Amino acid sequence: MSEQAFHSAAHDTRGLAHLLKRPGVGRVLTALTRDGEATRLVGGCVRDALLGRIGDDIDLATTLQPNDVIACAERAGLRAIPTGIEHGTVTLLVGDTTFEVTTLREDVETDGRHAVVRFGRDFALDAQRRDFTINALSLDAEGRLHDTTGGVDDLRAGRVRFIGEARTRIREDALRILRFFRFHARYGAGRPDPEGLAACIEARDALDGLSRERVRAEFLNLLRAPGATAAIETLSETGLLMRLIGGLGDLGRFNCVVKDGSDNAEIDRLAALAVFSAADAERLGLALRLSKAEQAALTDYASAVAALHGRVVIDFREIRRLAACHSTAALALARRVTRGEGPSVWSPDATTYLDDVEAGRVAAPRLPLTGADLVARGVRPGPEIGRRLAKARDLWLERGCPEDEAARNDLLARATA
Repeated sequence: MSEQAFHSAAHDTRGLAHLLKRPGVGRVLTALTRDGEATRLVGGCVRDALLGRIGDDIDLATTLQPNDVIACAERAGLRAIPTGIEHGTVTLLVGDTTFEVTTLREDVETDGRHAVVRFGRDFALDAQRRDFTINALSLDAEGRLHDTTGGVDDLRAGRVRFIGEARTRIREDALRILRFFRFHARYGAGRPDPEGLAACIEARDALDGLSRERVRAEFLNLLRAPGATAAIETLSETGLLMRLIGGLGDLGRFNCVVKDGSDNAEIDRLAALAVFSAADAERLGLALRLSKAEQAALTDYASAVAALHGRVVIDFREIRRLAACHSTAALALARRVTRGEGPSVWSPDATTYLDDVEAGRVAAPRLPLTGADLVARGVRPGPEIGRRLAKARDLWLERGCPEDEAARNDLLARATA
């Protein structure tokens, strides 16, 4: 969807009708309907429906107390799970679809990470405690849209704006600094809201008090957003990026991988943005609580970038050697983001070969010898096997990674001589 069409879609309420017709929505709203009580769809599902999008999560807010939500759901034959009942949240299951139902709340006290709340009955007050106007919309069972914070106008304008005073919202939860940039990268147009941006910069020290797991989730989601490039540029300009990742970012490389796209977008984008060496991969692993597989992908990328650095010509023989020594995904990513940075010239057959390996049309070269081959020729198991295989591998790489039978037999003979 183009930017113009994206924002004009906020005029269209047909998506709201479609939201109410989604499987299970009617059953949940009917189950939670009682005299004197009200339940509405709230937040992201309403926002996305206005934009003609179908989100995965459906949240509801209700005047019912949590125990009453459970009782009403069970009377209607729905399964109720008290996933966060102390905070007023009950998860309802309709087939394979989950619905999070939360009793209306009012903030009593906040410390920047946790809020002390009490249950309420006022949808407008509940909306006031949310982060951004575009996330404070609600939809009742009759299809009426409720907007008490100006969210529809902001959605139409591509404006991500804090509800009330930006500084106050951030003091309630410092993660909203990152959410401000993530939501702008996904729903915003042009420069970020000036008041919100100023408040985020002013509160930058509060980022240090956030759990790394929360930072990880928001930052990786930001890297996937359609407007990630502009958002990362702003984070870099304001010094916030350094606070988040503990290092500099390469915006040129980041933009390269954003333009190319990737199935593993967030890790590829993180690598292109912030990894220049294996030490960066280790630092990011700690700063963002990355999984072992994610950190290994960053380390592989750093190794591939180092291997390409300074090479004048990369021909077919050279790319086979590189493909034998580095992960294909890391090597392909390194080629994309470093293209044009140095003197390297790729021959057409080298480029075609790496494309074929990345696509799975051709297998990366593998040393055609194993320890078992050497044992079968009389070499005793132990450290000697590893030493002989290492020498054979060096020779194999020097020869351009041949995999034919004659090359294998020659390597085997040399390794067992």
